[in-house]
Amino acid sequence: MQMPPNLQKIMIAIGFLSRLPVPKSVWTDFDGRVATTAHLFPLAGLVIALPAAFTLWLLMALDADPLVAAVVALGVLTLTTGALHEDGLADCADGFGGGASRDRALEIMKDSRIGTYGAIALILSFGLRIATLSTLATELSPLAAAAIFAAIAPLSRAMMVTHWQALPSARANGTAVSAGQPDVFIGALALATGTVLSGILLIAALSFAALLLTLVAMAIATTLMSRRATSKIGGHTGDTIGATEQVCEMAGLLALSLLV
Repeated sequence: MQMPPNLQKIMIAIGFLSRLPVPKSVWTDFDGRVATTAHLFPLAGLVIALPAAFTLWLLMALDADPLVAAVVALGVLTLTTGALHEDGLADCADGFGGGASRDRALEIMKDSRIGTYGAIALILSFGLRIATLSTLATELSPLAAAAIFAAIAPLSRAMMVTHWQALPSARANGTAVSAGQPDVFIGALALATGTVLSGILLIAALSFAALLLTLVAMAIATTLMSRRATSKIGGHTGDTIGATEQVCEMAGLLALSLLV
């Protein structure tokens, strides 16, 4: 029995962005152009974040220390994604920090080994996310904190697509090239979907102001990341797309932790 096309696209998005198991039939006749499913990245992001959000809620409901709950929940999220976006962040930090020229930066980013800049970027990313998530877990109810943690995922994935769609590919070949590039319609649809999904959770957990603050924070983070990628390597790569998700997660959680 053939899977409905829309369901197949959702499964492809989930399978591409995470380690969650999807049916093998999903990849039947798939041409590798993930860009055609990019409008579903926010929905896939929400699904991917649910195990981590549930973990945060459960630990806080059991009266665990907020810091411990934040560390474990973020660990669950990292396992679920396979550290896909963290890898992009580390590679970008190494390339942008150590590459004196465009070609050298791209060469460093392609190297699977991690350098000083990448290690520092990961430490700062995990440290900031743990600290801000711990603050949210301390100040809010377990359900509200879990809802906010889940709400970060759709919008940060939407911003990935915005970055991906807005910039040309920095390489003539590679993963990002083979995946294709979202068009303006897919980019707009991803942003709208991410805003709605995140908005429902953020408004329910906090307020409409929380949604606006998160949107502004992530928009600024995406703009800065896109400008840096343009000036350094002349466009996007798979690494810059993943790094954009990470800086948006950090920006969103930081903004919300200042609000509560």
